[in-house]
Amino acid sequence: MKSRESHLVELVDDNGRALGEATVSAAHQAPGRLHRAFSVLLVDPDGRVLLQRRAEVKTRFPLRWANSCCGHPLPAEPLAEAANRRLAEELGAGPVSLTEVGVYLYYAEDPATGRVEFEYDHVLRADVPADLTLGPDPDEVAELRWVDPTRLMTEIDADPRTYAPWLGGVVSRLLRPTPPAGSDVATGGTAGSTAPSGRRVGDASERSGGR
Repeated sequence: MKSRESHLVELVDDNGRALGEATVSAAHQAPGRLHRAFSVLLVDPDGRVLLQRRAEVKTRFPLRWANSCCGHPLPAEPLAEAANRRLAEELGAGPVSLTEVGVYLYYAEDPATGRVEFEYDHVLRADVPADLTLGPDPDEVAELRWVDPTRLMTEIDADPRTYAPWLGGVVSRLLRPTPPAGSDVATGGTAGSTAPSGRRVGDASERSGGR
């Protein structure tokens, strides 16, 4: 895996409007800079979602279970293009058709590494066949498993520190879609914790002590 810390991300405001750019490294240094991201959920014919356990070398939330694939589009890069690029890099998956089911605006600090996630996260769904061929990169992915999303929400509530802090918000968008009207970018997020800027963002706290 080549380090992506020097790659550029798109800085945005609370409504997803582009404001500029920064490196991945700079955007994730405390107190964090709000930037565009995406979270992909691959869904099989039985309605199960693919989870990946993040590799140990990840700079943010290593060895946590997360959604199928995460990433950041380059400034002005189409979401579908960026997401399919990362699906190929992380999972060895071919291009898939993606549908945006909502946006999750959240803030979370990694207690292990001191890095920060402050993301305007586009949640993308892809329906895939039961015999989907995958070839995960071991430098990106430690394990894979398929799970029922409703059961997953119960598991996150019971043991939040096993999971990436954004996963609950991402899966909730899958279960209760709010696709953007007339645009490929949704606005807003759910009320929750307060970021250092004072803005209200989605609750990505770990219930047993916060972030």
